[in-house]
Amino acid sequence: MTTPAILHLRRARTSLVLDARGPGLPRVVHWGADLGPLPAEDLPALVDATVPPVVPSSFDAPTVLSLLPEASAGWSGRPGLAGHRAGRDWSTAFRLTGLEVVDEPVAPPSAGGGAARVTVRAADPGAGLSLTVEIALDPAGLLTLRHRLRNDGDAPYEVRELTPVLPVPAVATELLDLTGRWCRERTPQRHPWPMGAWVREGRHGRTGHDATLLLVAGTPGFGFGHGELWAVHTAWSGDHVTVAERRPTGEATLGGGELLTPGEIVLGPGEEYATPLLYAVHSVEGLDGLSDVLHTHLRARPQHPRSPRPVTLNVWEAVYFDHDLDRLKGLADRAAEVGVERFVLDDGWFRGRRHDWAGLGDWWVDDDVWPDGLQPLIDHVRGYGMQFGLWVEPEMVNPDSDLFRAHPDWVLQTPGRLPLPWRHQQVLDLAHPDAYAHLLSRLDAVLTGHDGIAYLKWDHNRDLTEAGHAGRPGVHAQTVAVYRLLDELRARHPRLEIESCSSGGARVDLEILRRTDRVWASDCNDALERLSIQRWTGLLLPPELVGTHIGPERSHTTHRVHDLGFRAVTALFGHHGIEWDISGITAAERAELTAWVALHKRLRPLLHGGRVVRVDHPDPAVHAHGVVAHDRSHAVYAISRLATSVAQVPGVLRLPGLDPSRRYRVRPPAGVPEPAVLQLTEPGWLSPGDGVTLSGSVLAAVGLQLPALHPEQALLLELTEVG
Repeated sequence: MTTPAILHLRRARTSLVLDARGPGLPRVVHWGADLGPLPAEDLPALVDATVPPVVPSSFDAPTVLSLLPEASAGWSGRPGLAGHRAGRDWSTAFRLTGLEVVDEPVAPPSAGGGAARVTVRAADPGAGLSLTVEIALDPAGLLTLRHRLRNDGDAPYEVRELTPVLPVPAVATELLDLTGRWCRERTPQRHPWPMGAWVREGRHGRTGHDATLLLVAGTPGFGFGHGELWAVHTAWSGDHVTVAERRPTGEATLGGGELLTPGEIVLGPGEEYATPLLYAVHSVEGLDGLSDVLHTHLRARPQHPRSPRPVTLNVWEAVYFDHDLDRLKGLADRAAEVGVERFVLDDGWFRGRRHDWAGLGDWWVDDDVWPDGLQPLIDHVRGYGMQFGLWVEPEMVNPDSDLFRAHPDWVLQTPGRLPLPWRHQQVLDLAHPDAYAHLLSRLDAVLTGHDGIAYLKWDHNRDLTEAGHAGRPGVHAQTVAVYRLLDELRARHPRLEIESCSSGGARVDLEILRRTDRVWASDCNDALERLSIQRWTGLLLPPELVGTHIGPERSHTTHRVHDLGFRAVTALFGHHGIEWDISGITAAERAELTAWVALHKRLRPLLHGGRVVRVDHPDPAVHAHGVVAHDRSHAVYAISRLATSVAQVPGVLRLPGLDPSRRYRVRPPAGVPEPAVLQLTEPGWLSPGDGVTLSGSVLAAVGLQLPALHPEQALLLELTEVG
């Protein structure tokens, strides 16, 4: 137990100052830029300097925003806690009862530790409630916040909302978040931050195609490389809310938590409810600075993938439901030739699954299609040294399935009716003990019954609507059960890797990624669409956690046609793969594809370990981004032309992230073809075979004249330090 005090926590470039002197809940005095090693005697002055004045037509004493906004403390915005006990105890006045501080020494990520942690304990005996607030500031400067509420009364207490929030200073006047839909996920939107609340609610029972990965508040005109920013992420794979609120009284907050349906969380005496983790990050280096903190945090996790991310071929767009052993063996032969390291058999391998109307839930190998089982294909794939992966969609069931016919009560539903069908399927109620046990046993049997399944592509192809469990709302219980299922399966098969694929990018959040090894960002493999989808998915996730595949020449979802170079450059910057029937491609295409796969493998340590940078370019038709090694000795950038430009000659491109004092040789990487250009001569720096050598300061301040790329073409540049 620590005596209540004013606390100053520092990690990386971030400071957090908490006034925890009581008697009420602590308040955040400062969350943002590092304040340096402040003397203890300066902390009371800092607190006093931030207390608001008393103004006319207001409370008679200054009101300050605590870790949990309460009406009893003068807060008139969105409540931090909303709940009641049969209409009573609807307002709280928590008082500090304990404070624990652990300030771990900063250590290398591999050694673990290094976080500063604060646990706040408070109670309101009159309302019969106790509150615990858990705060951690990790070595990368990432802040996490969670509330735990306990019912100390003798009657049930319904929780309607419990949302962690953090204050943001008045200099943040613009908001940016993301929205989207199937095959166009991660669409950015930004606007001034007005008075009132900007509320993003996800009612999909999963994270959602339209989910905002980060809700960002920043100084006017912020970009990828400039501006001071504050951002939050709600780490929850069910219904959730993320909110930015500015009050006429002067406060501005960012927060997020679970979105609860009435009656969903009712605490019995002694029971507790914990919010999802709220991740919060600050940057003085624009959006790239936010990403750098998040990527550093994720890469330091014990469960983060450590082995090179295998180049993956997924067979969906090659064969769809038409499974044939000889055809798939031939596809595996071609995959091995071009350098693929993981071969994934997609939908269609289990009983009755010849189309998407039937079979979901019957997780037995279809003897009619696979009379000798999957092992012959697995052995053929592994004979090339490739890993074998398998598609599953465990949480779903088709009404046309043996499972549904035997157990129609194992479906999330309201009494007397099924939810509207979606892709001809319903959702298994995993909070039903028998349904959970059955599904776990079937998945375990598939994995233990085959020698060599190293990977599951775990899909989830519909929203949860009218998701009832035992007559009550069931999304919370379903989400917790899915986490438990994944945890148990990983415990039984510790070397198994799992992808979170939810009709593409509809389950992308940091809680599902505690249990999975990558996400499928979108079902859209159109390279033009993917540039934006991958850019904004990368705001939260490092490249190695995002599946990026080369699709066919004509896109499955948009029918656009792109050449192999454009598709390959787009797919290079992630967990690389192929989603294309390469069994029938020409020898020239096979040779070029082999070269692109080889280039990815050569650059993989840089791409999956370096710092992501994105270019603020004035021409909206130019899309540029890159990855720079942390020691800044090596970098790779991609410049893509999205469309024609107003200017006939494109402008210069400044390359961010380099060491200004070092010299770099800039040239396209050898071994892969360069794109076609709309010009009679190339820029002078691009003509010589050795490219050009310039300092990092020149490349950042002056840049390089871009070639006149055709629309939907891309140029790749590799930079190496010259001694």
